Amino acid sequence: MNLVIDIGNNYFKLAVFGNETLMFGKSGKNSVLEKIIPRLIEDFPKIKFSLVSNVSDLSDSTIKTILRKKNIKIYDFDSSLKLPFSVNYKTMETLGNDRLAVVAASVKLYPDSNNIIIDAGTCLTADFISDKNIYLGGMISPGIDMRYKSLKNYTARLPKLEKSHHFKFPADSTTGSMHAGVVGGVINEILGFIDQLTSKYKNVNVILTGGDAEFLSKTLKITIFANQNFILEGLNSILNLNKH
Repeated sequence: MNLVIDIGNNYFKLAVFGNETLMFGKSGKNSVLEKIIPRLIEDFPKIKFSLVSNVSDLSDSTIKTILRKKNIKIYDFDSSLKLPFSVNYKTMETLGNDRLAVVAASVKLYPDSNNIIIDAGTCLTADFISDKNIYLGGMISPGIDMRYKSLKNYTARLPKLEKSHHFKFPADSTTGSMHAGVVGGVINEILGFIDQLTSKYKNVNVILTGGDAEFLSKTLKITIFANQNFILEGLNSILNLNKH
């Protein structure tokens, strides 16, 4: 069995796989992760391999100590691992694990295809892999919540708003203008990048994932809506490629 752990800036996701079959998944705040791991190992004593992806400031040394005591072989997600695709990216050492994981998941689900993966979370990212199995990179920009917070934090009078997909353009109020600028801006940004790729490549799969995916799916007409385990599927495929 495999255990994959994705530690984000504030929240974690983890999953137990029987080779490629998802058997258990859980998410929560990073602060409770160390308490969950021992109970998880008791529930799934056949776990032999683990892949840990940590992009937070949280130290994962205690978690790894727990895993080692149970003779679970640990793989850190870094640039030395084999990937199920080739990479055309100039600064591989700065490429986020989360971006590589969603690309790996797209390769597993839609092999030999042109895939653009929109990950709408703390940051908004778009990554593209060609049907030649070459990862060509993508883009990073602030996510929806970050944009709302920026308008509040870097201006004197604009309020902090909760996200809403009920807006129009031109908007006839300040709050309406903010919703149109933030949510409308994100939507137009995504559609613009999709248009750029579909004008150059044929039969592009557009995959939407991340914490704000369900929110955006109400406005974006994207046919492939990945579930919350999408990034974990990618991490597991990378673990299966590297474990020995």
